[in-house]
Amino acid sequence: MKNVKCLENERIDDLDYKGMKIIQKNDGFCFGMDSVLIANFAKVLKKDSIIADLGTGTGIISILMAAKNEKVDKIYGFDIQPDMIEMASRSVQMNELDDKVILENLDIVGMSSKKYKKFFDVIVTNPPYKKISTGLVNDNEKKLISRHEVKCTLEDIIYESSKILKDNAVFYMVHRPERLVSIIELMRKNKIEPKEIQLVYPHINDKAKLVIVKGVKCGKPQLEILEPLIVYNEKNEYTDEILKMYNKES
Repeated sequence: MKNVKCLENERIDDLDYKGMKIIQKNDGFCFGMDSVLIANFAKVLKKDSIIADLGTGTGIISILMAAKNEKVDKIYGFDIQPDMIEMASRSVQMNELDDKVILENLDIVGMSSKKYKKFFDVIVTNPPYKKISTGLVNDNEKKLISRHEVKCTLEDIIYESSKILKDNAVFYMVHRPERLVSIIELMRKNKIEPKEIQLVYPHINDKAKLVIVKGVKCGKPQLEILEPLIVYNEKNEYTDEILKMYNKES
């Protein structure tokens, strides 16, 4: 673990996985359970895979996937916010992942017209969940961009993903269940066939709060609904499934 500079209004948080840590802003957007879930869901990858993390933010998904997938070649993290890329780069250096994780300040919209067309074996994305006209709008610009479709829409993400994925490559997304119909519709419109869907529930009797979707570029139709994932047990503690993600025992 390297020592890196931590700026004013920043802190270093423990990721509870193989000693990994991450730098986050005290008043900015911080990673949540959704990032941990998607990094775990996409962890079994082919050797020498090249991965794209679209909307990397703090770099949490790229860092966790690098830790969980030692055989992958490179993980590219893209984000439109230059200060987030700069902060995430320091987290990458701190975790000594410079040789595996490459971060780039890039607008996802239109990126398929650049050098990355049909470049990636895997895409992982935790995009903004809310349409710009819905939900509470945050005055903090960083949080607004991370939570609302200000800079790119769901359609933008899936369209660009289809263009930069190789044929038969894999697409992973975590989102909100209320957007699932649109997600499936847009995936099929852009030749990404839905293959697996898993709903995530805070407690066993709660409504689902997240949905994780796996698709394959130019894949054949065959959808599997996985067992639901429950985050907390009746004691309000992490379930065994969640503890396994952190390499912990109940």
